[in-house]
Amino acid sequence: MRRPARVRRHRHLGELPDRLEGPQGGAVRRRHGDRREADLGLAQVGARVIKAVVADPPHFDSKAGARPLLKVFSVVRYRFFLYAGLLPYLLGAAWAYGVERTFRPGIFWTGFFGIFLSVVGVESFNEYFDSRMGTDRVFNPEDEDPIPDWVLWAGIAAFAAAASVGLYLAVAGGWPIVLYTLLGGMAAVFYVGPPIRWVYRGLGETMIGLSYGPWMTLGSLHLQTGRFSWGALLASCVPGFLIMALAVVNAIPDFHQDRLVGKRNIVVRVGRLNGVKVYLFLAALGLLAPVLGVALGVFPPATLVTLLAAPLLFLSGREAFVTYDTPRDFIGAVRFIVVGYIAGTSLFTLALLVSRWT
Repeated sequence: MRRPARVRRHRHLGELPDRLEGPQGGAVRRRHGDRREADLGLAQVGARVIKAVVADPPHFDSKAGARPLLKVFSVVRYRFFLYAGLLPYLLGAAWAYGVERTFRPGIFWTGFFGIFLSVVGVESFNEYFDSRMGTDRVFNPEDEDPIPDWVLWAGIAAFAAAASVGLYLAVAGGWPIVLYTLLGGMAAVFYVGPPIRWVYRGLGETMIGLSYGPWMTLGSLHLQTGRFSWGALLASCVPGFLIMALAVVNAIPDFHQDRLVGKRNIVVRVGRLNGVKVYLFLAALGLLAPVLGVALGVFPPATLVTLLAAPLLFLSGREAFVTYDTPRDFIGAVRFIVVGYIAGTSLFTLALLVSRWT
């Protein structure tokens, strides 16, 4: 005879809103589910897993007028993607310097400033619209103070300034710079912003991979050389696939709340376990790109140093397969892939720089 099923314990998850916004908005059904008890702590992990890896981010003060400039710098300090977004730009400049033997310092720093403004705008929009959509407060609405309106205006100002820099650079670099600026702008502004909301249409990871891969790397190269390079396109696969993997792994702890608010990211569509397999596959593609480039004679042999980041991918996968359904314990897997992205992209970039003297 079969034994009676084990009783599952449930905790109060907090008051849910009557309706949810977004493409799949509708009345919320309050009923018991079959989620594991370990999942009930995911709201405290939330959409900011990467930020927890870097440091414990500060909460916003509900008083919108309380020294907003200091808050901006506090936000910048704890936002990983602000720094991650600069690495592909440095990679494009390194390709120009090490492979094409061309470097224009003035243009480089102007473009660097424009990229920085763009990623500030991205982070501001993500914070503001995620707050308005209720993404981070599905299971504990009282957990965080609301994001003030000045965050939205800071993002708009940053994007406007970045567009001005892009137009200035287009005068010197030609129409391709306008194209890269428009593509990057479309991906950044509408990642979570209306009316497109890429992440709610299942295209969020693709937009991240394209923006932080080919578009930014090739745009940086074009500023220096004024031309396209197939070798640089292959080189852009290193940061592109790695950061796309990072976007996937960051969504695994947010599986339930993303599904409730209507996000259609890869993890929501394929599940958490398959999401682990997807992000490991994407990260492996990023680390294997230098091997293909060297085999084709496109990359200098020194770029194989990128493979030193492979053990970090292994460690991340080992953690992920054990903890994918336990959000609080999953931070270790995210930490390894974050360091893997930084190490892999940085080593590849440094190898290109060194190749000029070898």
